[in-house]
Amino acid sequence: MKRAVRTRVAAAALLAAATSVTAVVAGTGTAVAAPAAAYNQECGAGYKQVNQLPIPDRGTVFLAYNAATGKNCVVTKRNASTGSPLWVGSWIQRNTELKSKQEQYGFFTSYSGPVYLDAKGKCVDWGGEIDGYVVARYKTNCGTLAPTGQQNR
Repeated sequence: MKRAVRTRVAAAALLAAATSVTAVVAGTGTAVAAPAAAYNQECGAGYKQVNQLPIPDRGTVFLAYNAATGKNCVVTKRNASTGSPLWVGSWIQRNTELKSKQEQYGFFTSYSGPVYLDAKGKCVDWGGEIDGYVVARYKTNCGTLAPTGQQNR
């Protein structure tokens, strides 16, 4: 299974490199990067972004929190919301509680999620994927458990 994922990631990287070279040759000679994804309240009213995790050259995974409800939310957004659908996923769970995991994966043009989890005062594990590139953070945004100065809810 690991070999298949690596092959898919390597193939995607080669395709991206070939596309960049084509753009430089056919265009003005200057490669333009896709704009970075931004959190735009995809989780709904009352949710504020509390953390983010970039997926290099693909997009960003956002963690949001609603203080009124105690719920966390994860959204994985692509840098560009046009073009062909790609495999995009979002997930979240209370730290080390596998049974609490909430996730959404599928082929999307703009973003995956939102996925929600009640985890008031608890650390969360969360992450996302875009086209075979996977990122995750573990035991973060722990409410009162977090050291001073850490980006938190």
